[in-house]
Amino acid sequence: MSAIRRAEVLWSGDLTSGSGTTSAISSGAFESLPISWAARTESSDGKTSPEELVAAAHASCFAMAFSGALGRAGTAPQRLDVSADVTFDKLDEGWRVVSSALTVHGVVPGISAEDFIAAAEAAKDGCPISQALKGNVELSVDATLEG
Repeated sequence: MSAIRRAEVLWSGDLTSGSGTTSAISSGAFESLPISWAARTESSDGKTSPEELVAAAHASCFAMAFSGALGRAGTAPQRLDVSADVTFDKLDEGWRVVSSALTVHGVVPGISAEDFIAAAEAAKDGCPISQALKGNVELSVDATLEG
């Protein structure tokens, strides 16, 4: 079964001095989040950016993939704290998303640190957002087992 999710943007003005809003239409989870070019390249000043939304998507996807894999292995996590740092940089060919660096700290009873790290690497490689980014964006994960 396929799932289609919809977001919309309303933009006014040119690239550098214009601004807009983005809304999650499918879920209604957010409405009219402010966006701007400056939020992408300078200070966010309370506005979001496509890269921040990609970071949220990647961290969420990874957390779900990692949790699922750990559960299937019989070591369901008590807690996973996940972040994604997405880097937007100007290269010779123009502005590009160049990397997404995941960080996870987990409390997972019954797993070794080595198995935790291996499972994190597999989840990084297998989550659907990683698959969408793979080949275009450098992906990494830093995994720490706590407790």
